[in-house]
This record gives sequence, structure tokens and C-alpha cells, in this order.
Amino acid sequence: MSHRNMSFLERIDECNTHDLAAFRPFEVEGVRYGWVRHDLAERLAGFGEVFAVSANAVVLSPALRDFAARSEAVERAVRVLESEGRIVGRRDEFYPVTQAFAALPVLQIERAAVPHFGVLAFGVHMNAFVRTRNGLQMWVARRAADKPTFPGMLDNAVAGGQPIGIGLRENLLKECHEEAGIPPEIAQRATSVGALSYCKETRNGLKPDVLYCFDLELPADFVPSNTDGEVEEFLLWPITRVAETVRDSQAFKPNCNLVIIDFLVRHGVIPPEHRDYLPICLGLRR
Repeated sequence: MSHRNMSFLERIDECNTHDLAAFRPFEVEGVRYGWVRHDLAERLAGFGEVFAVSANAVVLSPALRDFAARSEAVERAVRVLESEGRIVGRRDEFYPVTQAFAALPVLQIERAAVPHFGVLAFGVHMNAFVRTRNGLQMWVARRAADKPTFPGMLDNAVAGGQPIGIGLRENLLKECHEEAGIPPEIAQRATSVGALSYCKETRNGLKPDVLYCFDLELPADFVPSNTDGEVEEFLLWPITRVAETVRDSQAFKPNCNLVIIDFLVRHGVIPPEHRDYLPICLGLRR
């Protein structure tokens, strides 16, 4: 692969653009769990029984002493914010509010509200690939044109957010079925290959995300097929085409670029001799 005009680092940087000066901490019992943009913080001051808002922080009321009480109070506020059009795209899927995947969550929050509160979110992403006589090929998904987020963009073969109350592998198997029609006896062969992290500011707030990554080598005669309407088509591309598309365009959903770049590093498509090799490796885990 030519090194001319390489821009893998640009794809990494695109997922790590943010300005914390535009936010103030979101705290529960003296511990920061997220970041709230200043204009939303001022609106949250109107929910005095739920939030104590100052110039320095948005603090969940200490009167809300347990998981259930906090979750219920925040959900009431989120419902009002939805009615005002400040939060859109409800999934009726809840994410844990926590500092680490293995830590006990202090509350749960509607998925659509997660970036507005800038809390740590998790996801599972899987590269599906095939070994051929001509080298590696990767299955690429194109998101449905009516998806509320990143419609029509390229995606990993399987990817999904990590809701509360379900294990990572259980979630992966569910997403394999829903998104790609991969049966459990094949999906369970997926190999855990690590985790990536990034922090991106979006129009909805801040996304400090962790992606748990998996590889699955599919049989040469297996063709993925979507079952939930969220994928328009699957494309089987030579790995060089995948790499060039990531490097030279913004055709992929931004965080999917990170998952593919990690695959390219691990499979030697981006070799150690590449001029940006070390910055790439370090940049995938911020």
C-alpha cells in the first residue's frame, strides 16, 4: 500500500475533537460521571428537585440516594426535555451511568439522552472477514437511508450500543442475528480482540465512548443478510479497498473507522514501518 497522502490519523482525530470549555461536569455524590453543555445546564436548573446547577457543575440531588430514585428522577426530566425537542430519537433502551464497565452504575439513562449528559457509553463492534486466495476480504455494511443517525454511510458488519443488563457477548450475538443474519453457531466463533476509546463532541453533546471489538472469520459461502431493516446492503471488499476508503474518505460512520484501523494494524495491512504506526496505535485508545 502506498504511503502517499495517508490520513488514517485524520480519521482518528475526527473522533477526538472536543472542547471541554463548552461543558461543565455532571456529578453524582461528588464524583464526575459526565459533561453537560452550558446551555443544557441552564435548562436543567429548572428541575430543582433533580439537579443542583452552578457555574461549575451540574450535580444530581443528594436527596436521590439510590439507583432507582436517581433513574426515575432523571427519566422524568428527560421526558420533559424530549417534549421540548431538546432530546430526540428515543430508543426506550437504557444505558448505565458508570465510570467503568465493571463498576456498579449509579443510575440508568435513556440512550438518546446519553450524549446530552456526556456519560461514558459502551458498544460492541465486529469485523467480519473472509480469507481468499487473493488475500483478506471484509464484509462492509451500508446503513439504511432512513436511519436517524448517519444514514447511508458505511459501517462495520455488526455493531451496536451496549444497554444495561446484558453481557457483551450476549449483546454481540443478538446484534449478529439482527443486523447480519449470522446464526449463533457461527457468531459464537467471534474472537474478542480488545477495546478502543475516543471522545467526540457532537451537536447533541459529548461522546466519551468505549468500543469492545471482535473479529469473526466467516465461511467463504456465507452472505450476511439484515433482519431489522437497519442495513441497506452488505458489500464484500478486498481489504486494500477497505483501507483506502477509510484512509481517503469519510464514507464510513466515524467510529467504525477506528475499528477498521485497529483491524488493519493487527493484520499487518498497516505495517510497523508505516510512518504513522505508533501515533495510530496510541490514538485508538485515548
